[in-house]
Amino acid sequence: MSTTRVAVIYGGRSSEHAVSCMSAANVLANLDPDRYTAVPIAITKRGQWTTGTTTLEDLRPGADGSLPEVEAGERVTTLPPVDVVLPLLHGVNGEDGTVQGMLELANVPYVGCGVFASAAAMDKEYSKKLLAAEGFAVVPYAVLGPTVDTLTPGDQDRLGLPVFVKPARGGSSIGITRVEDWDNLPEAIIYARTIDPKVIVETAATGREIEVGVLEYPDGILATSLPAEIRAPSDGGWYDFDSKYFRHDELRQVPAHLDLDTVRLVREFAAGAFVALGCRGLARVDFFVSEHGDPVVNEINAMPGLSAASMYPQMWAATGLEFPKLLDILIHRELGQPY
Repeated sequence: MSTTRVAVIYGGRSSEHAVSCMSAANVLANLDPDRYTAVPIAITKRGQWTTGTTTLEDLRPGADGSLPEVEAGERVTTLPPVDVVLPLLHGVNGEDGTVQGMLELANVPYVGCGVFASAAAMDKEYSKKLLAAEGFAVVPYAVLGPTVDTLTPGDQDRLGLPVFVKPARGGSSIGITRVEDWDNLPEAIIYARTIDPKVIVETAATGREIEVGVLEYPDGILATSLPAEIRAPSDGGWYDFDSKYFRHDELRQVPAHLDLDTVRLVREFAAGAFVALGCRGLARVDFFVSEHGDPVVNEINAMPGLSAASMYPQMWAATGLEFPKLLDILIHRELGQPY
């Protein structure tokens, strides 16, 4: 019986290059070799498409904490014959609809959200606007376009302190600064613009930080994972890149300890947000939940991290769906095969 050929595309020209490599390592380790033939394709930080590797050690952080990076190899100029693509690209030039558009033009099936949902979820300004239009509560924010260097006094009063200054189109907590004094705002804006010329400034929301995974089965049924909780570091910091990928065990509760009504509500809201943005396949929805149990949507991730340290596979494992089966469902959905 022939196997399904799956192109695993990773790396890319974004600040989340290393995260993409780590996602690829976990996917390649969990694709059932009796059912799938992996065709790894790597994109260097300079944008060169090259033959990827199944040497998983090259795709994981080093023992010294060094992050993986794609090295230029045999150049890929055409997509090899495959049945489906797993575009494990996080951030711009991949997760934002660009690669999805290329695959649409080539009529190649791929896992994950389409062009519009990918672009909308990637841009924090427009995802908030779409969600708010559908009645979801979102974290208060202000947008600074490329030529705007600071907040107006009115926005400062409206948002209050502290605030988080973020690249509008970025992820993995890269380029983000928590600002507790307005005198530090200009430096934070400059730092965020190393990732994206458009910057978003958000109120530092209070409440518990909760995440939920959404999964679409081949028959169109949406399932949601048990929620997980991100806990603040004991040193008073916040959930930055280092915390996500190197201190995650001490800062996460999977599943979250929530009452049943709150669990039901965040799962319902996660599915609703997924539909509101027109997502497909998979997404992770992040919330802040107040002490009264009211969820506020923080953001939607259209291609959540799939590394061993990532929340999405961990939440599904806690829900009873192990990662190899999760990959089966995603691939079957795009091939139109029942599961």
